Amino acid sequence: MFTTKQSINWTAIFAALLTTRKLKRIGQTTSFLFLLLILATGCKKDKDEPEPLKPLVANAGPDQPVQVGQLVTLDGSGSADGEGKPLTYQWVLTQKPAKSTVTLTNANAVRATFTPDEVGDYELSLTVSNGSATSVDQVKITASVAQPITINSDITVKTVLENQIMNPDLPDYVVTKSIAVKHELTIQPGVVIAFERDARFDINDKGGMLIAQGTPEQKIRFIGVNPIKGYWAGIMLYSASNANLMEYVEILHAGSRPMLDNKKMGMSMFKESQIALKNTLFAQHDGYGLFIQEGAIVRNFSSNTFSNNTEAGLLLSTENVTKLDAASVFTASNGRNVVEINGEYIGDPNSTIAEIAWHGFTDKTPYRLLNSVAVRSGWRLLPGVTVEVARDASITINEQGYVAAKGTTEQRVIFTGAASAKAYWQGILSHSTSHLNSIENADIRNAGSKVIISGQRANLALYGSNATMTIRHTRISGSGGHGILVGYGSSINDDASTTNQFDNNTLATIEYEQ
Repeated sequence: MFTTKQSINWTAIFAALLTTRKLKRIGQTTSFLFLLLILATGCKKDKDEPEPLKPLVANAGPDQPVQVGQLVTLDGSGSADGEGKPLTYQWVLTQKPAKSTVTLTNANAVRATFTPDEVGDYELSLTVSNGSATSVDQVKITASVAQPITINSDITVKTVLENQIMNPDLPDYVVTKSIAVKHELTIQPGVVIAFERDARFDINDKGGMLIAQGTPEQKIRFIGVNPIKGYWAGIMLYSASNANLMEYVEILHAGSRPMLDNKKMGMSMFKESQIALKNTLFAQHDGYGLFIQEGAIVRNFSSNTFSNNTEAGLLLSTENVTKLDAASVFTASNGRNVVEINGEYIGDPNSTIAEIAWHGFTDKTPYRLLNSVAVRSGWRLLPGVTVEVARDASITINEQGYVAAKGTTEQRVIFTGAASAKAYWQGILSHSTSHLNSIENADIRNAGSKVIISGQRANLALYGSNATMTIRHTRISGSGGHGILVGYGSSINDDASTTNQFDNNTLATIEYEQ
């Protein structure tokens, strides 16, 4: 029986009927009628007839071999629905290693993630629904641990250390003994280098170069094989290459033995070496976090953190203080939460830099002078700066220098001793005749530990022909002698006795020599 969706060739049928008239035998007629039936029923179907609908199919993606600690992305985007309906997704972790505690992130999304924390198989199922039907698929993730590469000899050719193991808690490389970098060394983001007991990592000055640039997500880490304070010796930088860089780096667990000036530290910069330090952590060292020797150069210093070091986080020379930024953190549980400074001079009269500026830190870290210093240029202390001075040490403002310490009512400039005891340090002595000498909205505390000039003790002394200074809104206290000593031929502002506050000084508030 023909249907409306069949096409009939009427020309062929009509020709067949004419032929029938010429046939004389019944058998021939019967054969022809059978042929006619085949022609009628064998007509082609309409090309517009729709194909059957494809079923809903879940696709959880291929099985994956990964490393422990590597982020795994599960992808269900290969799932399909023949009716074109919107789909919902549900990922379920059906099997994991016995000690694993992982969970899925975005389990109801087309793509879910997790990070394997143990060696073994992780099996997951994906259920896809279009509202009226569901489909399920499974995927297996097999996690393993790669072995670190051993480094036991100096680096003498251009070398790139790549991230071999995805888990940031496991080392990519193990340094088994002290080695030297004698050529260009680039360390890629995410690399972890572990050092055996007492091993030291030297960046030499003859061809050595270190470029360690991580990212916020993939930091470069220098650690001890045993992650305890003071396990390995540390990093010693001799190289003067202007390409030396550490950015998004962590240096941990060093300080097992002295490296420079009989001091222990996580990293040390020898004189004339140079580097840029950005977003770098110095922590858990049995000594200083970082020691910058006089003559070394810090090209850039920004957003670094010093924590849990036995000594102070940072020890540096006076010429590098101006490189420090306000955002770096020095007060995170170090043995002394200060920036320690050594060196005899602040400023250089032969330099083109006329004024040295020290600024305050966001975390209120004080500067601590470990010895007496002489100021040979302009020295400006910005609001919020605290300068602590070692026992019996002094600050001398030479004839060619000046001090401008101007705080605010909210952020005062403070000069005090390294310990909060009366008459702890020697004091400030100024010979400068500059009209720029000024101390305002400041505190000068606990000096006068011993004679500063002319047989006298004082927190602040001006001495020499035409030495001068303006002092206002400043509290002068805890002196072992006078508050202020004004030598013969020197001068201070006339209202110094009324615009300043004097407390707990052993002798006169202001003593004028005749």
